[in-house]
Amino acid sequence: MATIAASRIAALNRLRCSIFQTSYNPQSIRTGAKYLRARLKGPSMINYYPPEVNMATFVKGFPDEGFVDLDEEQRLQDVIDKKKRGKGAPKKAKTPEESRRNKKRR
Repeated sequence: MATIAASRIAALNRLRCSIFQTSYNPQSIRTGAKYLRARLKGPSMINYYPPEVNMATFVKGFPDEGFVDLDEEQRLQDVIDKKKRGKGAPKKAKTPEESRRNKKRR
């Protein structure tokens, strides 16, 4: 039985890779192609868990029913209380002259 030269096998492998549009990797260097070809796990993980229903989405889904999200009401009340004490968020600048960044540069 005749043996085939290594150069002939390498040439055949190179030709096969060009025909089937695969990467030619004669030194067997790690390329990560196995992980790039793998199916993505995100969509199946999203489908595994049921959709989360909380009070906020329920209230938004039925605005005419008069449901109240107590957590949101408490958050809004806290914001109002902080503003009364002067601890609220600063006002946003409407023009470039009002911004703090311009005041620092001058």
